[in-house]
This record gives sequence, structure tokens and C-alpha cells, in this order.
Amino acid sequence: MNKFINQMEPNYDNKEADACFNYMKNGGWVTEFKKTREFEKMITKYTDSQYCHIVNNGTIALSIALLSIGIKPGDKVIVPNLTITATPNSAILLGAQPIFVDVEKDTLCLNIEKTKQLIENDRTIKAVIHVSLNTRCNDILSLKNICEQHNVFLIEDSAQSLGSFYKGKHLGTYGDIGIFSFSSPKIISTGQGGAIITNNKDISDKIIKIKNFGRIAGGTDVCDIFGINSKFTDIQAVIGIEQMKKLEYRVQRMKEMWDLYVSLLIDNKNIVIFKPNDDGWIPWFIDIYIENRANLIEFLKTNGIGTRPIYPTLNSQPVYNSDGNSDGNSDGNSDGNSDGSNEFPVSESFSKRGLWLPSSTKLINDEIVYICSTINSFYSRLS
Repeated sequence: MNKFINQMEPNYDNKEADACFNYMKNGGWVTEFKKTREFEKMITKYTDSQYCHIVNNGTIALSIALLSIGIKPGDKVIVPNLTITATPNSAILLGAQPIFVDVEKDTLCLNIEKTKQLIENDRTIKAVIHVSLNTRCNDILSLKNICEQHNVFLIEDSAQSLGSFYKGKHLGTYGDIGIFSFSSPKIISTGQGGAIITNNKDISDKIIKIKNFGRIAGGTDVCDIFGINSKFTDIQAVIGIEQMKKLEYRVQRMKEMWDLYVSLLIDNKNIVIFKPNDDGWIPWFIDIYIENRANLIEFLKTNGIGTRPIYPTLNSQPVYNSDGNSDGNSDGNSDGNSDGSNEFPVSESFSKRGLWLPSSTKLINDEIVYICSTINSFYSRLS
């Protein structure tokens, strides 16, 4: 292969370019308006949700979701220990305290039993953020029931999961609120952007205000609640509309890519591959779990193949061990040590071994064959 194969790149063509040109040529105001509403309607239709609000990015979508349910400084929010820092940061932005909980080994999603124990023993826990990591899901119905029994809100950080279903329902629709991201690596992208979905009208009405400074209505500067400016732009929505038209094809393509990767790597005993736990699952990224990760990354790079390690665990992140956000208590917080207290054995084990392989829907089959043959070649040299 002469071309370097990026781990991920967005997928646009003339449809987006022409749509943006036509929008600008016909007097578009660029700011959030009719095209954003059209984009939102496409999301609600696809996910079978009642309300959708597009905002400027996925992190802010999570913060607004937490604001809309009344999360305030000092409240505790449960977060899986294996996720991007955006998930706990959305709580920290509000002065709330994220509580890290280990994940389950079969899905790398939030450990439901540990979460249940924490909720039952700590009434200051106000919300749980469930992350469908790489669009996988565990028994979220049980988690939903636990939250309902204890008056705890369930937020779905389904940032990676547009296009993925679990037990016939789109991810993001099980909780009180779900969010998606449209940043560049996602299955559809508007550069930056996020969506908040809910079936709760009161929450939806509050989100409308929060994302517009807390104003009681458009066209007025009277504010009755705290809010921020997290509005979208219509020019991004124009791109999003064209991207949504391609979503069904991309869902199918991701399934095909996964099947090809698995068929070429499954016999390699050095590689652990998670099997889908639901027919509605599609990968965000193609992920494998391996030893010798650093050496494999370098070998693939020298052969023109880009990769990306999966997230470091939250409890290992310096940012949560230097500013007081993690206190080291046995309630699920981390003291930052990853040396054997073993509070997070599953997330720590998989985080050290996880690698995302090239996963853009622009990949062709010949490139996937080359990637897999290069991986197999690396491990054959070690044996």
C-alpha cells in the first residue's frame, strides 16, 4: 500500500459541498434556524424518540442533560471507569462529583451490580451515566429499573452509538436522556456537534431554555433559569442532513467491515475480539485486545497503517488525581493508583490492551485485507 491508512477520517463528498453552496447562495443566515430543526427531526425519526435538540458538541450535550435534571454542585454522578474524559468532565463542569465504577468484562459497559450497591448505600448519588463504549450495551433495562426504584436519573452517553440498536431500541432511548456526538470520527459528522434526545416533554422544554442562555422564549432577553449559549449552526445542519441520508449505507458498511476484519483475525490466538451481543450492534471503531500493543502500533505505523489505543482508565488520569475531584474513598472514586488496589481490574486490564484499528467507512476491502495480513505477520514473527 502506497497510501497511509488513517485510523479514522470523516467521509464527505460533493453532496455536502453542493448543499452548503446552495444554502449560502440562497441567503442562509448560517446561525441555528430551519435547517437545524430539519436535522433534529431526522434524528428523532431515526431513533424513534420524541424530542431532539442539537448543540455544539457532545460534552456540552452531557452537561446540558445533567443541568436539565437539576444536577448541582456537590451531587454525585456515577461514571464508568473506561470512557473518554468528556463523560466525567460534563459533571465536573457543573460542580458535581463523578464516581468511577468498573466495567463488565463481556461488554466493557458500566458494572451494574457495583452501581446498584453504590446507589443503595449513598443517597447523594443523583444520576448514572451509562456509556455504550464502542456502541456495546449490557443489561440496561436492569440498570433503568434500579435507577427508577431509587429516583436516580439515567443518562446515556451514546456519543459513539448513532445507528446502533439493543433489543430493538436505538441506544440513547433507554435512559431519561441520551446524547450523540457528530465530531469527525463519528459515523456521521458535522465537524463538531452533539444531539440530546428524550421522551420527557418537561426535560425537553428545559433543554430549549438552557441552550439559549436560559431565555423564557426566543426573541427576548428575559431569563428564568440558568443557561448557556450552546446553539448549533444551520450550515453544520446542512452537512448533517446530507450525512443522515447516508447513514443506512454506513451502518451496513460497518457490519461488512467488521465481518471481514473478524474473518481475517479470528484464528490469531494473540488477539481477543469481542463478539456482538445483539443483532442491532455495529462498531464505532474496529477494536482488538492484545499483548505487545506498543510494538504492534509501531510496526503498523512503519507499514503505513494508523491505529489508536483505547482510552486510558479514568482513575489513572493525572487530571483526576491533582485537583481534588477524586478523593480515594471506597465509594467508587479512584485514588489514582493503578498498582494493585484493584478497584478497577476489568477496565485496567482491557485499557492496557485495547487498540482501535482503521475504521473509516471510506476503507475498501483490499485495505482491510492488507491491515489484517500485516497484523498477522507481526505476531508470526514473535512465535
